[in-house]
Parts: sequence; structure tokens; C-alpha cells
Amino acid sequence: MNQPASPARHWLIAEKRQPLPPPGRGHRPVRKLIHFLCFLIFLALPFSNVLRIDVPRQRVFFAGFEILISEFSILFFAMMFLMFVVAAVAIVYGRIYCGYACPQMIFSEWSTSVELWAGRTAQKWAPKSKKVLAKALFLAVLAVASVFLAFIFMAYFIEPRDLVHRLLHLDLVSVGGIMGATTTLFTFLDFTLLKQKFCTSICPYGYLQGMLQDKESLLVAYQDPTSACIDCKKCVKVCEMEIDIRNGPYQIECVHCGDCIDACDQVLARLGHPGLIHYSWGAAQVTAPEPWFKRWGFRDAKRFVILVVMVCYLAALGFALSTRKAVQIRITPDRATLFTVKPDGRIANRVRMNLANRSTKPVDIKIWVEGLSGVRVDLEHNPLTLAPGQTLENSFEISVAPSTAAQELNPVRVMIQSSDQGTSEAADMMFIMPTRRN
Repeated sequence: MNQPASPARHWLIAEKRQPLPPPGRGHRPVRKLIHFLCFLIFLALPFSNVLRIDVPRQRVFFAGFEILISEFSILFFAMMFLMFVVAAVAIVYGRIYCGYACPQMIFSEWSTSVELWAGRTAQKWAPKSKKVLAKALFLAVLAVASVFLAFIFMAYFIEPRDLVHRLLHLDLVSVGGIMGATTTLFTFLDFTLLKQKFCTSICPYGYLQGMLQDKESLLVAYQDPTSACIDCKKCVKVCEMEIDIRNGPYQIECVHCGDCIDACDQVLARLGHPGLIHYSWGAAQVTAPEPWFKRWGFRDAKRFVILVVMVCYLAALGFALSTRKAVQIRITPDRATLFTVKPDGRIANRVRMNLANRSTKPVDIKIWVEGLSGVRVDLEHNPLTLAPGQTLENSFEISVAPSTAAQELNPVRVMIQSSDQGTSEAADMMFIMPTRRN
């Protein structure tokens, strides 16, 4: 009686090659370290004023500078620079940001880790009711984490001390309190329901990257010219996005994390063969040595043009930040009333002033007037002190004694000097006197 033929062994297994040296740490430990560093940066930015938008005070804190919403040029160059950074990363490095630095991916993977930890803990503490306990532990940890992360996120838009006050008083009435509660709810739902599904169904960056990438963009590519794949499916099992990289490098779900690269390297190294999955500039396989700039992703003229544009915007932003004044001063005449006659007979013109201290130190502002004899600045405090970050919108009067020699329109110069500057600023205006009658 004939026995059924045994399935043919794969040629790579049949050769019984010497195992290759271990492939090293791989990409996953490096990626997890970058995740941790990104998390620390996420925590530190709003408290160090490196990047924060103070909505109630209408300020933007960027690179240590306090920028008013009205400073359009600085905000424009900052937004254009960030926009080109996003486009350049998508064009040159594909979705490497998604796998290595995206907050959604970082917290989604952390949520999965918490779920696995809850399962192991429940199995150890109460094997009979492990499912219920695991779910309770998982939801409890995520509830606390959602409040904490929502607080950090809201600190980018509301001053942290004010935010602590709102949180301690369970503020659900003001706009800030409602937004904080809404952010907490959405964070909790994201952790429990969406996770990586967000990347494939909602996230606009994945679709943007699909439009911007070209034949030279960085990919995770499966290349098997000798049919060495033993179909172990280890690359599929370790994939956070649950895809098979062998189906092609242009799958929108792929976030270029490199986990499949590590898995393939580990399995085939034991069989004496290098891995079949690699980071690759485009789908074509490159074997010849390349110049350093090509290995860094600058593989054609388009990428150099993008780099030049980014440098130009960065230089413009740096110039705008370096030339801005720490104290913003604006003096304008108030012509709602041309002049007033005071009880002592002096003639007064009203002047509006807008002051903003954008530095981190208090400054003294001194105001005086030149160009008219006997002119006086009627201010309660002169010089006046501005605290760090303080803005002042006020009006004051400049007055002179009535004089037969004075004209109806008298050019004067209002001088303003702040203690942080050695020079004075001037605002030219007309001092209006009553019409002279013969």
C-alpha cells in the first residue's frame, strides 16, 4: 500500500546552513526609547513655555519667547516652517513619524501594554475571575491616565496653575473646564476603543503621506528574489497594525515601525540567511554603495529644494524673533475730544497708550514730551512699572499753560523709554490749542 508523500521541505531549511550572528538590538528597543523621550518632551513643553498657546491671554509661547497674537509675521513664519517640516518628513521619510514619534501611536501601544499587564496580574491574583478583574484593572488605569494626559494637553492652551485650580474645583461650567472634561472623555474612548484604528480610519496624516510620497520615499519593503521566505508569518504576528508586509510596501496601514524587520531577521538568522524585510528608499533594491546624502534621504533635486525652503523659513523666523522688542509701545492721540481746558486754565490733549511687556522681567516705562515749552505729562505714576507678561491699555493727558505765543496746531514729540533699552522711542503728533480770538 502506497504511503502519502511527505510535504517537500523548504530549500533553506534543507540546506542546514550555519546560523548567522544575532542581529543585534533591532529597531523596537530604539523605537521604544524614542517613544519615552517624546513622552518626556510632551510633558515638559507646556511647563517650560517652549511651545504653548495661552488662549485666555491671547499669547503664544515659542522657543522661550512670549508672542502676542497680533504679531502676525512671527506666527506666519513659524506655521510655514512647521508645515514644510511635516511635508518634508512625509516626502523623504514616509510614515516614519507615525511609528516613532506620533502621540497616537505611542499611547495606543502603551494602552495595549497596559491591557496585557492587567491580564497577567489578574491571572496571578484571581485566576477564577481573571476576565472581570483584568477589565477592571485596565479601565481603572486608563481612567487615571486619561485625566492626567488631558490635563497635560489642556496645559498647552491654559496656564497650568489656572488649570490645576479648575481641576481641583471640578470646574464643569467654564469653557476651559468643559473642554478639559471633553478631552478626558475622548482620550479614554480612544484608549479603549480606537487605538491603532485611528491611524487607518481617521488620521489625516496617513492620507497626506500617501499623496506626498514618491518613488524615492523611505519604505519598509519585502524583497525576496531567491524565494527564501519560509512562510512562518512571524512578521504578521508582531505587526501592531495587523498587516502582511509581503503584500506590498505601499499599504496605508504600515507605519514603518520596523517590528517586521526585526522578526524576519531573528527567524532567518537561525537558518543562516539574512532577513528579507528592510528599510528601502523606494521599492527598488539598491546594492551599490551610495553617497552619504543619498543615505540620509536627499536623493533628488526636489528634496534639496525643500531643504532650502525650510532653511529660508527658519532663518526668517529666527530673524523675526531676534529683532522683536521685549517691550511693545504704541502711542496715539485721542481725538474724540480735540482739547480740554482744565480748572487751573491749562490746555490738555488726551493720548492713548498701549504697552506690553513680553519679557520675563519687570520693566519701568518713562514718558516725557518734547517740542513745546512748559508741557507736562499728567500720569499718576511716571515712570510706571510693567510686570512680566503684563499689558496695559490706558490714556493720559499732556497739558500746557495757555500762551499767546502758542499756535493752534503745535508739533510735539512724545518720548518713551523702557528700562531694558538704552534708546528712546518717539511718537510725533499735533498738540491742539483753542482758536485764538483777537
